[in-house]
Amino acid sequence: MQERVARVIGRLGAFDHRQAEGVLTLDARLAATYEHVGAGIVEIDRDGRMLRVNQHLCELTGYSKQELLGRTIFQETVPEDVEADLQQFNRQLAGEIDRYTIEKRIYRRDGSHFWAEVKSSSVRDAEDRFLYAVRVQHDITDRKRAEDALAHRMREQAALFEFSDRLQYVNSAQKIHDVALDAIIRALACERAAILLFDSSDVMRFVGWRGLSDAYRKAVEGHSPWTRNEKNPEPIYFEDVPDSGLSNELKETIAAEGIGAVAFIPIQQDGQLIGKFMAYYDVPHLFTESEVEVALTLARQLGFSIARIETEIARRAAERDALRLVSIVECSDDAIVSKDLSGNIQTWNAGAQRLFGYTAKEAIGQPVTMLIPNDRQDEEPNILARLRRGERIHHYETVRRHKNGHLIYISLSVSPVRDGFGQIIGASKIARDITERKEAQRKLQESEQRLQELIAAIPAAIYTTDAEGKITYYNEEAATLAGRRPTLGSDEWCVTWKLYHPDGRPLPHHECPMAVALKEGRAIRNAEAIAERPDGTRIPFIPFPTPLRDASGKVVGAINMLVDISERKQAESQQRLLLNELNHRVKNNMQILHSLLFTSAKRAKSDEVRQVLEEATRRVAAMAAAQRALYVSTDASRFAASDFLQAVCQTVQQTLPVDVKIVCETATGVLSNDAAMPLSLILNELLTNAVKHGIKDCTTPTIRVGLTEMDGELELYVEDGGDGFDLDAIRKTSSGLQLVLGLARQLHGTFQVTRVPSRASLRFAAGLPS
Repeated sequence: MQERVARVIGRLGAFDHRQAEGVLTLDARLAATYEHVGAGIVEIDRDGRMLRVNQHLCELTGYSKQELLGRTIFQETVPEDVEADLQQFNRQLAGEIDRYTIEKRIYRRDGSHFWAEVKSSSVRDAEDRFLYAVRVQHDITDRKRAEDALAHRMREQAALFEFSDRLQYVNSAQKIHDVALDAIIRALACERAAILLFDSSDVMRFVGWRGLSDAYRKAVEGHSPWTRNEKNPEPIYFEDVPDSGLSNELKETIAAEGIGAVAFIPIQQDGQLIGKFMAYYDVPHLFTESEVEVALTLARQLGFSIARIETEIARRAAERDALRLVSIVECSDDAIVSKDLSGNIQTWNAGAQRLFGYTAKEAIGQPVTMLIPNDRQDEEPNILARLRRGERIHHYETVRRHKNGHLIYISLSVSPVRDGFGQIIGASKIARDITERKEAQRKLQESEQRLQELIAAIPAAIYTTDAEGKITYYNEEAATLAGRRPTLGSDEWCVTWKLYHPDGRPLPHHECPMAVALKEGRAIRNAEAIAERPDGTRIPFIPFPTPLRDASGKVVGAINMLVDISERKQAESQQRLLLNELNHRVKNNMQILHSLLFTSAKRAKSDEVRQVLEEATRRVAAMAAAQRALYVSTDASRFAASDFLQAVCQTVQQTLPVDVKIVCETATGVLSNDAAMPLSLILNELLTNAVKHGIKDCTTPTIRVGLTEMDGELELYVEDGGDGFDLDAIRKTSSGLQLVLGLARQLHGTFQVTRVPSRASLRFAAGLPS
């Protein structure tokens, strides 16, 4: 500056010394002003290098003049702001503009930056060539912060306003969550957000979210910094997650999601914690008081909105329920009536009109006693007294009077009606017409009475049980047969004292026919047992247990009839003695006849006579063998097929050559006495015929015999090793075959002959021949 002043004085020449001193003083002042003016001043060349800086710029940046000189202004600019400044400076160089103003951020030496308003002016020579630019920089950091704070506040307020406005139009919980997430992200300037609410199990569950992965939500769901019952929960935020006090596991989970900072904001309803919302930042974030205040405001509005929508849903449900209840009441077949505590009717449905005959207009306002017969007027004061005590009356059966005067049996249920303070203000009644049921019960009771009278009159022991086998009823005949009176509801399965099988073995009560019928759900027939009375006498009887079922088919009990067969057993025993005596005499007579025929055959001179007598002898022997099978049978009317076959074959075997062998094969079934003699004669003829005409193998002559039962029929067969014969060809020439065919017709059977193998068979019904 001094050099510049000296050059000026030299050029002037005419100035005196005092004038020169004045110029120097002025330039010094200018230099001092340049250095200490309240703005940073820098002169730059066309490349943006700093040629000269003042002291204030050094104070703004923290650099010395020596450190700044030679550096470009763009090196000291925050990279995001370089392009805008460079474009304007290039225009200044080109002469398009002489000056421009720009706001940008400039680095300090410590790495921080400040906002500056830069005014750049061109200095050109006489030929308008660019020499350098003078840039004046003012620190506007405080203004910028104020502007940012104001903009942020305006953004918050706009987000809150929009949130409040949008909440007026949402009608579902999900829409509330969506609107809230938009507001959270906008108002708090976060990248991601989520809403979690307590479920019925007091577990925090995600109900809405933005920008969160499924894996992250699954990992952190259920986590809450507060308990469900915590009072006045405070917001919790972590400005730098890696340096926070969270658990290492949670830190790792949050870090894996790319979250740098997070805030937990409680959501409450009427002072009760119901959930939280989360604000997530990708980088560490400083939470200001205004942000926390805005977050709490969002949480309050969200809590109010959730409560409002829940109330609205509950109101709609209540309206639906009320409409449904009205519909049910009006459509119900039952009479539904309400009354006040004075007994005056307040409501009257269509069911009440159908039941009692009065219209709603006629009934409402009238005392309910108009429905009560004169002899039951004392019921209403008792009902009202119980209602005032808060009691409920269930299925009270009584009688009421129809409008036309006739009486109606009803089942009455009465419940107290309370106001919003819990005070009883009236009663609700439901009356159901049970006249038909009462009539059915009366008829059923009469029917049961007649049935009991009928059962009592039946000359047989009868008793009933429940499904578990407990005795529920018995008649006098049952008590007489058992020799005791059973204890109803205690004795099980049978009325008798002790039971035995027909062969004398003890029969436990839980294995008796009645027990089997109940356990297996089927009637038991053809069983016999012996009952022992307390005095030691025994009674043989036949039980007829039959399960009883309800309308659905479930066994609800059983009835049993015990038929005393003592007289029948005595008659059978007497009959058996007589039959045995008869069989014994017949057997003796047959043996005498057999001896006479055998002796006569030995003495006969004629071969023809001897042959006839020998055939008669064999036939009588076969009949005697059948008689022996009858004699050893324990049954007077039938005997086992195996016993019969063995007896006849052994008898015939004695009349055959010693080398001929009869093999008795399968023998099953039961034969009647009437079939014994015809079958014995048929078997004798077939065996004799097989020996005479069928056997060809002389080394081991064998005849196979069987008597089997199948499909209700019996088959007697005889097989030999011969060629067989043609039944039709010899039917009329063989007297023995004619005898067989005649006896087969007597048994209503079918006789057949086959040749391969040689087999003669007779099929007949297994029952008794008619």
